[in-house]
Amino acid sequence: MQERREIATEGGARGPEPGFFAPRRNDSLPDQIYEQILGRLGSGSLALGERLPSETQLARAFGVSRPVVRTALARLRADGLIESRQGAGSFVLRLPNPAFVREAPSGSIAELLRCYELRVALESEAAFHAAERRDARDLAAIEEHAAGLERDFHGPDAGSASDVAFHLAIARAAQNHLFTATLEMMRSSLRDGIAVARHIAQASSRARMPIVLEEHAAILDAIRRQDAARARAAMREHIERSRDRMVGFTR
Repeated sequence: MQERREIATEGGARGPEPGFFAPRRNDSLPDQIYEQILGRLGSGSLALGERLPSETQLARAFGVSRPVVRTALARLRADGLIESRQGAGSFVLRLPNPAFVREAPSGSIAELLRCYELRVALESEAAFHAAERRDARDLAAIEEHAAGLERDFHGPDAGSASDVAFHLAIARAAQNHLFTATLEMMRSSLRDGIAVARHIAQASSRARMPIVLEEHAAILDAIRRQDAARARAAMREHIERSRDRMVGFTR
């Protein structure tokens, strides 16, 4: 493993020496940079309000072009972790939960967060159409998995399998096979994200656990009442809250 040290950069800021952020995997360079900077945020090596090394410094450390670094920084901004100030650089805006950095599968943090980003759009619309189109059989399946989630919530997998089944049942109830096919394609990332979020919630605060069940109950109730707009809003809120709980943002 490479020794991780910082060196002083122009203006007194701390920055990486060559090799500090050296890519180690075969996934995209922006994702590698994103994940390693996020790891530094989670470990406390970069403090709240601290200025990150410049794009030029990061590009030199990685041995990549500035546009590659810029893509990684843009993703960190989109996730609310850093902010850019005109003429001043990028600064740490929020810190992720260290448990998230530890618990998330190595090499897949960026993918997990992008999965949540897609889920907000995809599953909110699936819930909307499920509320409009579901039949008695669809509703029974959603209710069955909601009951399974509540039953298994304190079990070995904290109800993760039932949770995935609940979301897939809603996608099927939308009566559009593309919703189901897309969610099935994402099943691995979906399962990993739910498992990590659930484990972190259990470890950090037992008081948060009933909130998860309440969010699922709100989605189910809206679909049961065929209130499409409320189903969409409840699903969006649930996924966004789940993501924030996983990363460690208060919400």
